[in-house]
Amino acid sequence: MKTKKELKDEYKQMEFHMGVFQIKCTVNEKCLIDNGVDMESKWNRHKMELKFGNHRNKDLQKDWNQYGEDKFVFEVLSELKKSDEENLNYNKELKTLQDLIIEELKIKNAY
Repeated sequence: MKTKKELKDEYKQMEFHMGVFQIKCTVNEKCLIDNGVDMESKWNRHKMELKFGNHRNKDLQKDWNQYGEDKFVFEVLSELKKSDEENLNYNKELKTLQDLIIEELKIKNAY
């Protein structure tokens, strides 16, 4: 059995995919654009909130309830690679990237 320290060290070595993604309703083409340092975990959090009916975005929750989970897709829009720079604020970088993508896509139908 591994020690707590060994498990912690293994976790630190794991590579998470960070970037900007969208949750899109295939019925009305509305989308929510978000970012995360671990996109898979962030998507799972959104999905669990939606399944339990307590997502913070009430319009998205309403459409999820109306159309069902199978009418929504998760799509990665841009991925951010890990940098060798020591004090890089990935959350700030991701927010900037998200803002650029929203501006570039000119999304009119957003949650």
